[in-house]
Amino acid sequence: MLALPRKNPKSPWESSHVEYLGDPPPQPLEVIEDDSKSILSENASPDVGFRFSVNAYRGCYHGCAYCYARPSHEYLGFGAGVDFERKIVVKRRAPALLRAALQKKSWVRQTVALSGNTDAYQPLEATYELSRGCLEVFAEFENPVHVITKAPLIERDLDLLGPMAAAGLASVSISVPFWNAENARKVEPGVATPQRRILAVERLAAAGVPVNVLVAPIIPGLTDKDVVHVLEAAARAGATSASRVMLRLPGNVLPVFEERIREGFPLAAEKILARTREVRGGKLNDPRFGSRMRGEGEYADAIHHLFETTAKRLGLSTRREGGSAEEPVLSSQAETKARPVSAGRPVPPRGQLSLFEF
Repeated sequence: MLALPRKNPKSPWESSHVEYLGDPPPQPLEVIEDDSKSILSENASPDVGFRFSVNAYRGCYHGCAYCYARPSHEYLGFGAGVDFERKIVVKRRAPALLRAALQKKSWVRQTVALSGNTDAYQPLEATYELSRGCLEVFAEFENPVHVITKAPLIERDLDLLGPMAAAGLASVSISVPFWNAENARKVEPGVATPQRRILAVERLAAAGVPVNVLVAPIIPGLTDKDVVHVLEAAARAGATSASRVMLRLPGNVLPVFEERIREGFPLAAEKILARTREVRGGKLNDPRFGSRMRGEGEYADAIHHLFETTAKRLGLSTRREGGSAEEPVLSSQAETKARPVSAGRPVPPRGQLSLFEF
């Protein structure tokens, strides 16, 4: 049985809030159709290395306790807890909206992240096929795309990703923060096991798709001991690069995460929270640009040193020459095979896709 947060933390945007005296009743899946007029989201954060992203879904059935996207659900009038996992907003027109955006004369051809907020291949994608539809549009316009997911469902689209990768138009990041499958289930209840995700890495790599393994988030006191195991498995599976992000708990992510940790790891919960404070200057969250993705202090430095030395030993790239750390890049074929769709739409240089800069 999947472990779900029992509560929806009070949203700062709502004037009313319901509290149950006991456990709330189970919340069934509710699919809500969205009538957005646009699909490209523009990012201005200096901590995130992509400018544009596409999210066909809001909310995520995977239910990861640490998901930084939870507070975004509050803008819709929903909660960051169980609402985020069971009230899923679906943008049925996502492929058509993407086609309209790429057709604009003002569009400058550049790598777009598919996902970035909630998982592009969460379970509803098996029915709605919106991420697949967006991939078809990217292929049609020869526009580079980088997919971020932790779902093996991405294997369904190898028929698109393989040829696109051969043309330097596609790469993938697979998120594998845990290696211990039992621990992962307690924190990521709706996701395939880490070992199954590594199999997806192997199948993507075998199809010629450049794969970055994203060890994110690293949860101090819990998953830092898994780093070496994940990187070794990723290298064996054919990944070419690896990235990491330290756990961050913005807004109402914090109470959801703390509830799940105390429930799933009652004997280790205080240690996990204490280690998290240690890498966050004594707090459970540090929102400052520059440090929020990395953390600080001796313990954080030790984790990053372990990551870097292990990746180097295994031949996994974490830094390109002259570039920034944690920068997965499209293959060099992007320079030679990818062409502008029309005049005035320049192809960005290699390294345009810098998704996880610190």
